[in-house]
Amino acid sequence: MAKLTHINEKGEARMVDVGHKSPTRRTAVAEGRVRLPPAVLSAVVDGEVPKGDVFAVARIAGIQGAKRTADLVPLCHPLPLDGVDVSIEVGEGELRVVATAKTTWTTGVEMEALTAVSAACLAIYDMVKALDKGVCIDGIRLLSKTGGKSGDWRAS
Repeated sequence: MAKLTHINEKGEARMVDVGHKSPTRRTAVAEGRVRLPPAVLSAVVDGEVPKGDVFAVARIAGIQGAKRTADLVPLCHPLPLDGVDVSIEVGEGELRVVATAKTTWTTGVEMEALTAVSAACLAIYDMVKALDKGVCIDGIRLLSKTGGKSGDWRAS
């Protein structure tokens, strides 16, 4: 079994030292879904949600989430993000949130993409909860990552 990098010789959690690694270009893409009843989805699409523009608020929340990942996930390194893009696609009974995070650094950017999606989905919930508290967030996952020692990866 491979040595766990986030555990020291005593079995305690630690932050991995990445100072010896050379910066490389890294990208990660993640997705999540917010499942909405038809009337709520129509209100979102038609811009009739009382709190305002759901799409704009969710995109900004996603970008802010990516920027704050190291504050939220205990062993993550703060990364200099080159860019974060959050898009929201309307599907049947759902909004699909996709986030792409990019950096040129010594460690991967997967957690930033996943945090961006999570924050955007939570913002959507917050915007529509007055219309229906039963809205469901699911399917948050990594779709792909590029760069770094482990190379490229894609979800099957």
